[in-house]
Amino acid sequence: MLAFNYKGVEIVVKQGDITEEVVDAIVNPANSFMIMGGGVAGAIKRKGGASIEQEAMAKAPVDIGNAIVTSAGRLKAKYVIHAPTMRYPASRTNEDNVRLAVRASLKLSRELNISSVAFPGMGTGVGGVPYSVASNAMVDEVRAFIDLNGPPPAKVVLVAFDDELYEEFVKAVRRLLEGSTLAV
Repeated sequence: MLAFNYKGVEIVVKQGDITEEVVDAIVNPANSFMIMGGGVAGAIKRKGGASIEQEAMAKAPVDIGNAIVTSAGRLKAKYVIHAPTMRYPASRTNEDNVRLAVRASLKLSRELNISSVAFPGMGTGVGGVPYSVASNAMVDEVRAFIDLNGPPPAKVVLVAFDDELYEEFVKAVRRLLEGSTLAV
């Protein structure tokens, strides 16, 4: 695990299971219809309960570039932020949609005064976005959001489910946050 400080916001890169994160909110890289079948969404539904999907689907459709919040069911987080990276379930996505989803998630986190939010590799599973592309886009959006708004959230956690994504997150954070205070 690595932790970086950027303008008063702690950015943590770690490997693990996002459904186990103890944060105010975890982000679900959703589809616009909020159907939680596979990937991160499926894991959230399995561990947190079907009520999360039911609550999200009641607010659908959600355009790419927007995000909604639901309760987190049996998860350790308080909320799930659902940010579409794709319109239809199990379809491909791209870097622009990843950027829009991260931006919408951070905006909603700020509106809800959420102090800590955890992101998986947005668009990297079912969506097919390469790890390097997604991690650079995600970290760039986090940095841009902080530059414009500052905290909250006070803590952003990037959770990688495997070694390769972890290394890409670390590279992206080191490159884009050069000159910030590194705390290991």
